[in-house]
Amino acid sequence: MTSRLSPTLVLAALAGAFALSTVAVRAEAAHARVRAVYVAHLTAMNAKVVGSKTTGEARFEIRGGDLVIDIKVRGAPPDITHWQHFHGFKDGSAVTCAAPSADKNGDGIVDLIETEPVSGTTMVPFDDAPAKMDVAHGSYPKASADGSYTYHEMVPLKTLRASFAKAFGTRKIDLDKRVVYIHGVPADTKLPSTVASLGPIPAHVTLPIACGRIEIVDR
Repeated sequence: MTSRLSPTLVLAALAGAFALSTVAVRAEAAHARVRAVYVAHLTAMNAKVVGSKTTGEARFEIRGGDLVIDIKVRGAPPDITHWQHFHGFKDGSAVTCAAPSADKNGDGIVDLIETEPVSGTTMVPFDDAPAKMDVAHGSYPKASADGSYTYHEMVPLKTLRASFAKAFGTRKIDLDKRVVYIHGVPADTKLPSTVASLGPIPAHVTLPIACGRIEIVDR
């Protein structure tokens, strides 16, 4: 005796199988989109000079072939542009944010140059085109009247790694071996002549106002 399924049952079975398959594909795609998450909690630096405590968070997600960068800052000097980057060592050595003890010349301010022994060099800018790695000429975010701003960029990892290799001799971004620095005080801020900067860039532009070490929180 041969049993025959009704067309309705066949269609229902096929629909159920398709639905389960779609859910599985979507779940797999979602997993592929977010491969790793990194976060840096930003704490204030040079608060006496800044006149406020600059804090915030930098979040990095590797989604498929892209690096998604989100930064939220509050308490920054208002109505000015703030440079922001991750710093590190070319050899991938671990870094830390510069503490007040990094003020080796005793002027009461930790300048950019004084961060280098523990934080390394400026690497990737968080401007309008991070993969170009044009630190001095990118367009950086501007704080609002209340000293806050947000930043969001999605960068192709392949392009970023190529630029990084050209600049530093390695394609390894190594986010968990980097620190994020936020920079900048108004041009009329009184700074001692001992506050150093990078080349011809004014010290007001590069003065560190917040820093956070990048840590992996999900993989």
